[in-house]
Amino acid sequence: MYKKVLVPLDGSELAECALSHAQNMANDGFAGEVTILNVYWANTPFIGEADTSIGFDIEALREELLIDSQKYLTDVKSRLGPEGIKVKTESLEGIRPAATIADYAQKNSIDLIIIATHGYTGLKKLMFGSVALEVMHNSYAPVLLIRPESCRT
Repeated sequence: MYKKVLVPLDGSELAECALSHAQNMANDGFAGEVTILNVYWANTPFIGEADTSIGFDIEALREELLIDSQKYLTDVKSRLGPEGIKVKTESLEGIRPAATIADYAQKNSIDLIIIATHGYTGLKKLMFGSVALEVMHNSYAPVLLIRPESCRT
C-alpha cells in the first residue's frame, strides 16, 4: 500500500486523468492519503521585482495566482471528497514545475507520484519538454505515468 500519493495537476483535462487512477487506488485500499499539487509561476520576464516605476505589483500577481490555484484545487478536491478519499491540497510557486514536484515529494515522504503525460512526440516534445518525464527522472519516489490515450473517449 502507498500511504502518501501525490497527483500533480496543471489545470488541464489531460492532467486530471491521473485523478481517476488515484481514486481507484484509494477505493481499492492501495492508497491512503492523496495530495493534489498545483505548481504556479508568476511569469514576468520583462519586469524586475524592484521596478516600481510602471506601477506593476509582482506581489499582487503572486497572491492572485495563489488564490486561483487554491480555488482550482478546492474544486478538484470537492469532486473527490464524496468518494471518502482522504485528500490534501498544496499550491506552490515554482519556476520549474518538475523540480518543484520532485522536491515536494522528497520533503513530504511521498510514496508514489501519479502524473499524466500530455502525449507530445517529435518536435513538439523537443520544444515543450515533458514535465512528467522530468519528474520521473528526478524523483526518488516511484512515478506512475498515465498516457493521455487512457483518458480520451
